[in-house]
Amino acid sequence: MWRPPAILLIATWAVTALFASDSARADAGFPAKLRLERALPTRGVGLEHLRARDCARHGRSLLGASSSPASAAAGVVDFPVEGSSNPFTVGLYFTRVKLGNPAKEFYVQIDTGSDILWVTCNPCNGCPTSSGLNIQLEFFDPDKSLSSSRITCSDDRCTSALETGEALCSTSDSSSSPCSYSFQYGDGSGTNGFYVSDTIYFDTVLGNEQIVNSSATIVFGCSNSQSGDLMKSDRAVDGIFGFGQHELSVISQLSSIGVAPKVFSHCLKGSENGGGILVLGEIVEPGIVYTPLVPSQSHYNLNLESIAVNGQTLSIEPSVFATSNTQGTIIDSGTTLTYLAEQAYDPFVNAIISSLSSSVRSIPSRGNECFVTLSSVDESFPFVTLNFAGGASMPLKPEDYLLQQGSVDNSIIWCIGWQKNQGSGITILGDLVLKDKIFVYDLASQRIGWTNYDCSLSVNVSASSSGKNQYLNTGQLDVNGSSHIAFANLLWTSIAIVLVYILTLCSLRQ
Repeated sequence: MWRPPAILLIATWAVTALFASDSARADAGFPAKLRLERALPTRGVGLEHLRARDCARHGRSLLGASSSPASAAAGVVDFPVEGSSNPFTVGLYFTRVKLGNPAKEFYVQIDTGSDILWVTCNPCNGCPTSSGLNIQLEFFDPDKSLSSSRITCSDDRCTSALETGEALCSTSDSSSSPCSYSFQYGDGSGTNGFYVSDTIYFDTVLGNEQIVNSSATIVFGCSNSQSGDLMKSDRAVDGIFGFGQHELSVISQLSSIGVAPKVFSHCLKGSENGGGILVLGEIVEPGIVYTPLVPSQSHYNLNLESIAVNGQTLSIEPSVFATSNTQGTIIDSGTTLTYLAEQAYDPFVNAIISSLSSSVRSIPSRGNECFVTLSSVDESFPFVTLNFAGGASMPLKPEDYLLQQGSVDNSIIWCIGWQKNQGSGITILGDLVLKDKIFVYDLASQRIGWTNYDCSLSVNVSASSSGKNQYLNTGQLDVNGSSHIAFANLLWTSIAIVLVYILTLCSLRQ
């Protein structure tokens, strides 16, 4: 009787064990990525609800402080974008972060309009315990984390925040009193809490495309009270992840300790399937144009100089777009729609209407400008260009200012998604404009760049903060984790199948 060589049995056992151990590590260890997800309800939402939701985001302030030591390798921190996207429903981008020791996972909204990362803590008054987004809400307990410490009023980081008015310590507080905060938002909702220092876990992609588990000690907010819309469970998450440019934002803290370059980039897919790319690093692709950030501003302010419709510059005084305490143009991924300064809105809408093709007809729709057409949207509506300082132009397709709001008599209803910022000189470019484009927030050089892009494709990202650039194909990383891990698992599975097949043939020869 012929028996298979012992080496085949050993190899089969080794491959099977290795595959099992890889799977176990994937289940038990830290996530391969910090996942950025876009969750959307299954039903359409009216423009008035979108406007109300944006109002809840526009009151956020930016906060300054200092960062903490870390233990991590320098490189690109990758946030694979997941979920689905639909232009006429309310979208919410959020990512998973792991905090504390033992680590606990939290869902936090991505917001470039604020600075700090804060999560709900235990106990929390008014904080929702369930979410309509089909996610499990968690509460951070600093007393149960072995690496957590509370920031006190005597801490330099609290002192810095006090100087900007973004931390609370009364004169009667002792030096050991907790450094607190209170944020009130535009819709009347708010959150109160205190600052803690603890560990955040993430994956860093190095220049050789090696992925290493990293960690850093950062300062973030611990919310113990919420009010207003933050108490509602339909769109509840565990907190907010601020991507502002001041010192206490996570990007500033990680860059100051050499964990990541002081630049982040995103490319958000506008298709039905959604998704995209978000990285702490600089996307380097042909065609990206840059315009300088307006200095000494708390948000990402740009110098918008003019607007053109079908190549014709609108008759809007340049002073309408000038930056001041009450005017300016802001890039904000935390805003769903786009809002034009009051004096710019009517000229824009009138230019769109006068440029419509003959196949488009207007229909009444609750005060919104809505239209129906049997033709394609690109054939029916004009193209728009935003012109910024430094000669940087942003070409916009009709889908970048329109929202699809259903259909009537087999014709699609399109409504102008740009809203009038009533009584305000502020222009806010939200997700409606930002989608289907690469955006680079180069904080080190104080500039923002963009280009139109298919966000389902891979991108090159600079993995070095030195003069020598290294590039990564981050889009090749699987949305559920590293493509290297997925490929390795597939490879080992294939080897195991081949070996089993060989053993089967051997047994048939007995």
